[in-house]
Amino acid sequence: MSKEILGKKLGMTQVFAADGRRIAVTVVEAGPCVVVQKKTVDSDGYNALQVGFGAKNAARVNKPMMGHFKKVGQGAFSCLREVGVENVDDFKPGDQITCDIFAPGDIVDVCGVSKGKGFQGVIKRWNFAGGRATHGSMFHRSPGAIGASAWPSRVFKGKKMAGQMGNKRVTTQNLQIVEIRPEQNLLLIKGAIPGPKNSVVAIRQGIKTK
Repeated sequence: MSKEILGKKLGMTQVFAADGRRIAVTVVEAGPCVVVQKKTVDSDGYNALQVGFGAKNAARVNKPMMGHFKKVGQGAFSCLREVGVENVDDFKPGDQITCDIFAPGDIVDVCGVSKGKGFQGVIKRWNFAGGRATHGSMFHRSPGAIGASAWPSRVFKGKKMAGQMGNKRVTTQNLQIVEIRPEQNLLLIKGAIPGPKNSVVAIRQGIKTK
């Protein structure tokens, strides 16, 4: 099956390899994820597992969702995602997926929502150079002209301009798992991953290494 698990980004630190090299790692609390529902080709048209991650106060869950969670009998979850699998018959509702599905040295892709930076200008958002900073320049951090000529007399779609920066779904590929601590449900992943601290990320087997 394609290995995938949900986790919470805790922050960054550093570890030392056996040869003394210092490695910057991101610490992720990965799982345990509980299988809430099985989706099959017969009932839904595709095979997948719906998994829950992160405990949630039952008083803050509406009745339809609470009825959905009660079928499993392991409380309510703050995050529900679907994980694609080839053989759903290997799982049943209530099963747990833990971080030990991975091993040190595995290559993974990490998907999360990047930090939102609000409305930003073209210099911060697109790394425009800007104009001269000298007195009287009148052109410092502006985008410059954006229009075309008599044809097509419009601004092309996708033009790099000021606007919302960040707060988008981002996938960082080909990251290496440095260390696994199953007793603490921790994965130490080399390098940086998308999102702020305490955000939910999805860690899956690297698509380019399958």
